[in-house]
Amino acid sequence: MSAINVGIIGATGYTGLELVKILIKHPGFNLNYVANSEGNTTINQLHPSLNGVCELEVKKADADECASSCELVFLALPHQTAMVFVKPLLACGIKVVDLSADYRLKQDVYEEFYTSHSDPENLKHVVYGLPELYREELKKASLVANPGCFPTSAILGILPFMQFRIANTPIIVDSKTGVSGAGKKLSEVTHFVNVNDNLFAYNPLMHRHAPEIAEKLGVSFDEVNFVPHLVPLTRGMISSIYLQVSGEFNAEEVLKEYYKEEPFVRICKNPVDMKNVAGTNFCDIFVKQKGNIVFISSAIDNLMRGASSQAVVNANIMMGLNESMGIPNIAYVP
Repeated sequence: MSAINVGIIGATGYTGLELVKILIKHPGFNLNYVANSEGNTTINQLHPSLNGVCELEVKKADADECASSCELVFLALPHQTAMVFVKPLLACGIKVVDLSADYRLKQDVYEEFYTSHSDPENLKHVVYGLPELYREELKKASLVANPGCFPTSAILGILPFMQFRIANTPIIVDSKTGVSGAGKKLSEVTHFVNVNDNLFAYNPLMHRHAPEIAEKLGVSFDEVNFVPHLVPLTRGMISSIYLQVSGEFNAEEVLKEYYKEEPFVRICKNPVDMKNVAGTNFCDIFVKQKGNIVFISSAIDNLMRGASSQAVVNANIMMGLNESMGIPNIAYVP
């Protein structure tokens, strides 16, 4: 079987680089088109780590040109920019995996937390790209909304215990993430002097990922109490989750049973850490029970399982390939 031609629009950022690194070694995909907003460069000029490895031309993004050379396209673009490309690409019959937030939420929720939506029609047909929840739907999807990084770690940790959760009690999610999650854009908050030897919460209780967590869990926004923190690390994410539960059950056995067939969720006997998932698509989960409180710890690589590798898993499923094909599974930890 010949390789499937795929493209990336939005190759400049960290997630764009991770996509390139996965796709140039992918046995089922041929990276045939790479673009950003300016063009007139090569991928190794944007990312010198690719010197001598990949020197593809980076073009100025054009939906028609992309559609003429690809069967599937990854959009690693900011919100509001991505939806501009989705409509013409889908109209040409090209499948799309969107890494932005543009298609993750219902229109009214998106417009409350982001901006106005210019493509409500395609919102009706999108599939949320969390394979553990929507694998069968992904097989038939033309448009996939890749989940946010925080929601990925939180939802995967919480899902197995929703059946035991006491209704209307708070879902508390305390997350820590590396600075790469903020992207390449310069800001005072992510300046080295501010981040180094420091740790702080940002946008507590009102972060844009809270409604995404709530919507996919089927609860109200008021029930999700989400507080993200920035830590002085390049990459990685860990979520500490607290649920009030009822009934007699063994939390670790519930977790094992729920994910027994899932290739990218690992159940851990000891508290998880970020190094063991760095550079992989794994989500490591640990659980501890005390009375009616369940503590869940969930670790992912924010650039991989939280963005690029999960996007490629979704693409694999959409194109009828083995979902593990080409996905890194060995962590960077020495």
